Amino acid sequence: MTESAQRPEFADWQDTGIETRCIRAGQDPDPRTGSMIVPIFQTSTFKWPEVGASTGYEYSRSGNPTRNALEHSIASLEGAAWGLTFSTGTAAMREIAMLLDPGEHILMARDAYGGTFRLFDVHTRRHGIEVTMVDLTDLDQVRAGIQPNTKLVWLETPTNPIMAVADIAAIAEIAHAAGAMLTVDNTFATPYLQQPLTLGADLVIHSATKYLAGHSDVVIGAVVGNDETLHQRLKDQQNDCGATPGPFDCWLTLRGIKTLPVRMDRHGENAMAVATFLDQHPAVAEVYYPGLPNSTQHELAKKQMRNFGGMVTFRLHTREAAIHVCNTTRIFQLAESLGGVESLIEHPDSMTHLAVAGTEFAIPGGVIRSSVGIENIDDLIADLSQALESIP
Repeated sequence: MTESAQRPEFADWQDTGIETRCIRAGQDPDPRTGSMIVPIFQTSTFKWPEVGASTGYEYSRSGNPTRNALEHSIASLEGAAWGLTFSTGTAAMREIAMLLDPGEHILMARDAYGGTFRLFDVHTRRHGIEVTMVDLTDLDQVRAGIQPNTKLVWLETPTNPIMAVADIAAIAEIAHAAGAMLTVDNTFATPYLQQPLTLGADLVIHSATKYLAGHSDVVIGAVVGNDETLHQRLKDQQNDCGATPGPFDCWLTLRGIKTLPVRMDRHGENAMAVATFLDQHPAVAEVYYPGLPNSTQHELAKKQMRNFGGMVTFRLHTREAAIHVCNTTRIFQLAESLGGVESLIEHPDSMTHLAVAGTEFAIPGGVIRSSVGIENIDDLIADLSQALESIP
């Protein structure tokens, strides 16, 4: 596929605000029909005008115009030179892990998402890559965790599910001094709230399933960056390994991105109200939300983020109480995933973080993770209140 097809000449909206870029970047009107919405190029293959001269598109695994529009959009939102999309967020993680060779080392957060732990601790280790997990909010632990063979530092901020906030710029400096690259999982924050590349990250990854798509109707992943060597390596892997999203999934994600700013403003507003309510409730032992002024990471979060996001995690006094609340809410639906317009609730130790249950990285049984949606805030608080008040 030609370079022009890999990186199409969409209009440059980089001098506009992110709210404008969410609607315009990568989403130019179709030049043939004038359609204001990017078409769904639902095709596996493309006709060549003649032997040796393709249109720039040959086979949809290698490139598809709808997918390229999405990749341009996400890159623009993160202030990146390029973007690549994958069939899932986990597939995107795997492609980054494949950049490493046997004998090299990954340093990652000890409280990362359970699927990330499983990928690195089980599958990546099987290929001879070493993995160490530390508290990345503690810069002394970051420095101590760096080894001569460290090639990748993997950071979530805020973390899933404990909402710990790490200093991206400081960790980037430590990683680069050691000759390692820094990858930041920006799924919780989204590019609307936080832009890790501007703080020194080398790669940014998204489970675009979540807030970017925003409607719980698609599974998709993305990676963006500025380094052209990394771009070519990841693009080759994207094509050779085949974990690419279909055009309809890309179209759904483009549709969701258009409303990202207004959704994230409402998610953040609702989450702050929920966190404040929980912080004052006697049945709640602890609230994990960096927006609360009493959070030890509040000032760092204010420095790095536009608002504090839509995820609120809290701990009850017993595992039994947590399970009861998860089973009792009515508006908050018991389900895995997050980032949709509807509110979700789950028990990490039994669900999303089962991979670390029983290990030193296990999530306490009393912890509940909530994805606060954009419903009426009074209804959300009333729902949580009735569930907490009904604890036996």
